Amino acid sequence: MKYLHLIWAALFRRKGRTFLTLVSIITAFLLFGLLDAVRVGFDEVGKSANGAQRLQTGSKLSFIQLLPMSLSERIKAIDGVKDAAYANWFGGAYQKPENQVFSFATSPNYVDMYPEMEVSAEARKALADTKDGAIVGEGLVRRFGWKVGDKVPMISTIFPDRNGSQNWTFTIVGTIKVTDKKAGAWYDQMFLFNWKYFDDTTPWNQGQVGWYVTRVKDVNQADRVLKAIDAISANSDHETRTLTEAAAMSGWMKQVADINLIVTSIMGAVFFTLLLLAGNTMMQAVRERTGEIAVLKTLGFSGESVLAMVLAESVLLLVIGGVVGLGLASAIGPTVSSMSGGALNLPAAGAKSWAIGVGLMLFFGLVVGMLPALRAMRVNITDALAGRA
Repeated sequence: MKYLHLIWAALFRRKGRTFLTLVSIITAFLLFGLLDAVRVGFDEVGKSANGAQRLQTGSKLSFIQLLPMSLSERIKAIDGVKDAAYANWFGGAYQKPENQVFSFATSPNYVDMYPEMEVSAEARKALADTKDGAIVGEGLVRRFGWKVGDKVPMISTIFPDRNGSQNWTFTIVGTIKVTDKKAGAWYDQMFLFNWKYFDDTTPWNQGQVGWYVTRVKDVNQADRVLKAIDAISANSDHETRTLTEAAAMSGWMKQVADINLIVTSIMGAVFFTLLLLAGNTMMQAVRERTGEIAVLKTLGFSGESVLAMVLAESVLLLVIGGVVGLGLASAIGPTVSSMSGGALNLPAAGAKSWAIGVGLMLFFGLVVGMLPALRAMRVNITDALAGRA
């Protein structure tokens, strides 16, 4: 540490160049922090205590394949099942296709499967009594300025009504309050309406459901229950595949995109570019200071000491930029989550992310600084002072 002032002075010898390099490093680690938050956010879906008690049953063939209603009572009759509900994906959008909404046609007891969602008794009764009624997440209400009693036009990107129109109308009869923001912040973006209205209005459903949600009495019996559910339709034309909620969510995400592969690919490209940029900065910095390095050696600094100082300079450059970048990611992620109303879940960088980030800073610092440090260690005093190095 006694040479820290020399390292610091060398690092900021060319302030403009160092600043631009720091901006690049900060950007790289900001991207790392945000993309890692995306990965963590997807990995955490369905892993809450309540989520562990839920199973999801869909078609074994394809997630778009519908299942018969007759499975409902048979699933409920399985030992260890507390209750079962069903739903259909609606594919709704408000006013224009870009305003996508998490919209589902659900059974009357669907909300009971999710303690994370709180709906008043009055809203439940109104939903049961109103054919085209819908209950809407508070985040969605704030997003579009809706209120209870509003008639809301929705465009279904999938299902037309019996007249061939994809324009549907719903009446908001209540709101959904999220009781556990950490476990299910996106629930306040949901738009739930009566499955019976959906089934009666579109000719494409005809008494079928998209998937079943089952709540088990004992999470330790979940594996036995999911096997029993799938056994009901074994060797039929509607074989099912039942998974825990976390596994089901992960499977759905992978059908859309492999998040881990995308994150790894992007960060690989970003950090490769960073290595080239920071490496070029360090090579230029050492080349410009060849005479100064020769003077240090003349004063008694060994080659190993010079190598260590150049490596420390490189590591310090990466650590400063990396810490700032990860810090910004930790602040920006939760802010974006809050502004999205829970539709996006970007947690602040946790201990594991920081540990990986710091490890990358040290590793890249050593890699970037190694060649310039070896060059500095091998500087010949006579040639350097004569201008031949």
